[in-house]
Amino acid sequence: MRTLIALAAALLVSGAATAEPLKLRIHWAQSPGHWAPMIQKVADQYGVHKHYGKSYTVEAVFIAGSGPALQALAANELDVTGLSPQSFAIGVNEAKLDLKVIGQQFSTDVPGYAGNAFWVRKDDIRKVEDLRGKTVAVNARGSTIDAALRTMMMRHGMEDNKDYQLVEIRFPAQLAALKSKRVDLAVLVRPWDAEGEKDPTLKQLFTMAESIGPTETITYVGKADFIAKNRAAIVDFLEDNIRLRRWAMGPGHAQAVKVIAEILKKPESEVDFAFTKEDSYREPNAAANLERMQKNIDDLVKIKLLDASIDLKKHSDPSLAEEAAKRVGPMIN
Repeated sequence: MRTLIALAAALLVSGAATAEPLKLRIHWAQSPGHWAPMIQKVADQYGVHKHYGKSYTVEAVFIAGSGPALQALAANELDVTGLSPQSFAIGVNEAKLDLKVIGQQFSTDVPGYAGNAFWVRKDDIRKVEDLRGKTVAVNARGSTIDAALRTMMMRHGMEDNKDYQLVEIRFPAQLAALKSKRVDLAVLVRPWDAEGEKDPTLKQLFTMAESIGPTETITYVGKADFIAKNRAAIVDFLEDNIRLRRWAMGPGHAQAVKVIAEILKKPESEVDFAFTKEDSYREPNAAANLERMQKNIDDLVKIKLLDASIDLKKHSDPSLAEEAAKRVGPMIN
């Protein structure tokens, strides 16, 4: 009997030891904003992550923006992904998904940090009203970029599909589309805005800050049942993400820039802004600013870009990032 008990215990231990790590399918639309394409590279090359390959792995899935990412999440093609305030509210209110915000990826136009802007050709567009009847570009419907553009256009009495044509173009192709006159307005996020600044025929028409102010641009989101079922592995993931962001914003900055340059296929000198104050804001403990995100959603309701608001506290679980941060410990300046 003792032999059988010992054998059963050994089999249980062996089974636990050989269990496959949870694969997290996470979308990304641009880098360095989204973390997903960096994770395996940094884990393989620099050993920053403690749990990668043990309790979880990441499959980085390119999707152009939050709108289509929400559709992929609803179809169980993504697990934990990044959504804009607009898409998150649509997911809860219209798609009837039980979603939870569990952490921050990055925030835009936070005081002291960089933001994004919409660009035009100087000779063609002088003011927002000149965009009536023109073609304007976003990365994807439902994105924060989309919300900023629509907000500004509505402020000037223009609606999509009525007063202007809205098209979806990937971030890397926006500048070329603007210069070739395929669109009359494009959004140039970093590093492509630096290329726009070198072209004397182009100019910024307005910034995201002027349109919608500080934004909780992309948060980590998952379905409530998936998060509950896989909580331990997701906390491990967030713990490693905290290690990654502190490393990239601190002692590993040069190496992180090298990784971003590899992803974007650009010289390191063009992406050395990443993870500095010349970039978007990243909270060191991966904590989402729910107050800012709630305001973003409520503001979109006020201009009728969203039909109804949500109580974000009922659709968030900050405890995962809090637990992860406790494991890592306080930052040492």
